[in-house]
Amino acid sequence: MLKGSKVTKRFGGLLALNMVDFEVNKGEIVGLIGPNGSGKTTLFNAISGIYKPDSGKIEFDGTDITTMPIHERCKLGIGRTFQVVRPFNELNLVDNVKMGCMFGRQDVEDRNTQEKALELLDFVGLTAKKHQKAEQLNLIDKKRLEIARALGTNPHMLLLDEVFAGLDPAEMAASTKLLLRIRDELGITEFWVEHVMRAIMNTAERLIVLNIGEKIAEGTPSEIARNVVVVKAYLGEKFAKVT
Repeated sequence: MLKGSKVTKRFGGLLALNMVDFEVNKGEIVGLIGPNGSGKTTLFNAISGIYKPDSGKIEFDGTDITTMPIHERCKLGIGRTFQVVRPFNELNLVDNVKMGCMFGRQDVEDRNTQEKALELLDFVGLTAKKHQKAEQLNLIDKKRLEIARALGTNPHMLLLDEVFAGLDPAEMAASTKLLLRIRDELGITEFWVEHVMRAIMNTAERLIVLNIGEKIAEGTPSEIARNVVVVKAYLGEKFAKVT
């Protein structure tokens, strides 16, 4: 579904991504991990269209999207959440999700955006707060709203950027169930950046590891946990011994 070939991005003298190859197949939950500054969010920005790679190629469903504008990628079916949540604070939850519905894969006139927004708020567990302004929500509810708004675009694939950051264990468990439901019930493929290793190791089927802008490993969670290069660069000996 998603394929990158030798994707490279520079910021002045900084090589943020260096010849990165990756693939995400339909129906997968694939994790993207690595130390801070390894290039994870830069890669997401290149996929979603915020950045244009300096070289390399990105394809989605067989279409070259390397230089395609952001809104056209959304129309193709790429949804996105952000590490720092970005709700429309002055709007209520229904209107926040309707914004996603109006700028998604289908034309506005083809669906009832109000009905769709209510369905998605129910799906993520926010029906009781649907008339509240987004600024009144706590962190986990803002993250759920962010996911609902992205789902409103009717994506084939969802790019999830650190959806567990700042959550407690109970909130993480609930969020894990939500990610599985998105894949299993809605049929949406997920590409997921995360630093909470327990969560991503127990949920993703495959992991891609970046370090200093380069892909250093790829495999199942158990393979990555035993990978000497990944342990040294990111996970640490303590994590490897526990797993």
